[in-house]
Amino acid sequence: MIVSPEEVKRVIEKVTAIAEPLLDAEGMELVDIEYRKEQMGWVLRLFIDKEQGITLDDCTTISRELGNLLDVKDPVAHSYHLEISSPGLNRPLKKEKDFLRFKGKKVRIKTAHPIGDRKNFVGILSDYKDGTIYVSIDQESFAIPYKEVVRAKLEWEF
Repeated sequence: MIVSPEEVKRVIEKVTAIAEPLLDAEGMELVDIEYRKEQMGWVLRLFIDKEQGITLDDCTTISRELGNLLDVKDPVAHSYHLEISSPGLNRPLKKEKDFLRFKGKKVRIKTAHPIGDRKNFVGILSDYKDGTIYVSIDQESFAIPYKEVVRAKLEWEF
């Protein structure tokens, strides 16, 4: 089955509208959604989180409750596998509030256009104010406009 990029976007939007109220009620947040074809077929994968971290029981509960809602509302036209997961150690930073929550943590940010002479930044997230992310790298501070961010994630330190 061929699914257009527009259809993938439509499914993600519909599932987001269904999942967010459920997650809010459980004190959790939707971090990201993937909807893609893999070897076993189509996979709808939701990454969820909460302040104290996600447990296996949280994933099981949300999988069951969301699965029931998706069966009723039926936003996907064909069969798929539903997976619920934590975002992992290298959690993506998607929303502006993520940059406030993870202040002081090591991050990796890629920008659409160069800022100074670089598009890739790995450093400490020092602040977020008025649409600007501040990252400290080796005693130097960089101001990165939120709208310039292509990809951002936590960078796990061993």
